[in-house]
Order: sequence, then C-alpha cells, then structure tokens
Amino acid sequence: MTQSPKNVSKGFTKAFWVSNTVELFERMAYYAVFIVLTIYLSSILGFNDLEASMISGLFSGKCYNLDSLTVGTTEDPTVSRMTIATVSDDETFEQIKKQLNRMIEVIKVIDFTDVFVRMKEILYVKVLKCTPEDKVEIFQIAETFKAKVIDYGKDSLLVEFVQTATKNDAVVKLMKEEFKSIEVVRGGSVGIESISMMER
Repeated sequence: MTQSPKNVSKGFTKAFWVSNTVELFERMAYYAVFIVLTIYLSSILGFNDLEASMISGLFSGKCYNLDSLTVGTTEDPTVSRMTIATVSDDETFEQIKKQLNRMIEVIKVIDFTDVFVRMKEILYVKVLKCTPEDKVEIFQIAETFKAKVIDYGKDSLLVEFVQTATKNDAVVKLMKEEFKSIEVVRGGSVGIESISMMER
C-alpha cells in the first residue's frame, strides 16, 4: 500500500524543513547579488557579459563583503578603472587580490590599504517636510561639512557632500537623528595615490 504525498510530508522532521529553507534562501541571495552586479557592469558600464559575470561571480560566489564598486574610463578610453571597497580579514583580502589578478581583463590591481591616497565619495541627502528652523539647521550643517545646497523647495532641500566615506557616515547619522524624513543616495568611493599626504 502506497502512502499519499500528504502522509509522506508529515514524516519530515522540523530540522529537515529548516535546513532546506535556509539553503533555499542562500541560493536566492546568491543569484540576486549575482544578477544585480552583472546587469550593472554589462549594461551600464560597458563590460561584456563574460567580464561582468566573472567579476560579479567573484564577490557573490565567494560571499565576499562588497561595500562599494565604482568604475569610470581613464585617460585611455579603452581602459576603465574600477575602485572596489571591501572589508575582510587579511587572508580573504589576499584571496580577492589573487583572483582579480588571474582575470585576463584585469591589467593591474592596486592595494590602497597602506598607501597615501586621496579618496572621496559623493553623497546626496534630500531632507523632506522641512520647517523654517530645519532649513536654517541644514544650511549650518552644509557649511560645517563644506557641502552644497543644490536644490531648494518649499518644504525640502537637497544637499551634496563630496568627502570621505567616513565623514559621509557621520553626516548620514546626524541627518537621521535631526530630521524626520530624509532620502539618501551614495556613490562608491574613488581614489588615487596622493602626491604628498593621505586623507581618509
């Protein structure tokens, strides 16, 4: 006598369902990250599908922590420069560099960890539902951080910050504490070796 599917399903333990559910979500997370990075690289930045798949697969497949990724053309229009920000232990970081260096498309990998570097990140903060007092405070914050108020409405302001990621972290924290409704957009950091000094 065969069991019905309903009776068979009752035989699985709770641990079975938990482990399989976790695996399902892990697979969903992997492919979600992989697809987003592939589309971003191939469609917007001009990478071909193979290059995009390899670079995005490096971070999504190995579960590396990718904080930001910024790409732009250089003085040579056939060469793009990619700035990748990641946080990891020394061993993982060395693995990332080795795997990037193995890629045919990669000309050179530069580690900025212990190098004097100029590095900036662009940040836009839109403050909504502003009172007159809020606007005064926003202008004071913009002056303190050497930012620009680039758009102005009846009850809203748009501020542009170009500074280090650490300073932008402080700005976002401050704005969230001071104002009820904000919208934040951040670009990835870009960096270049400094001539004389380091700025973080």
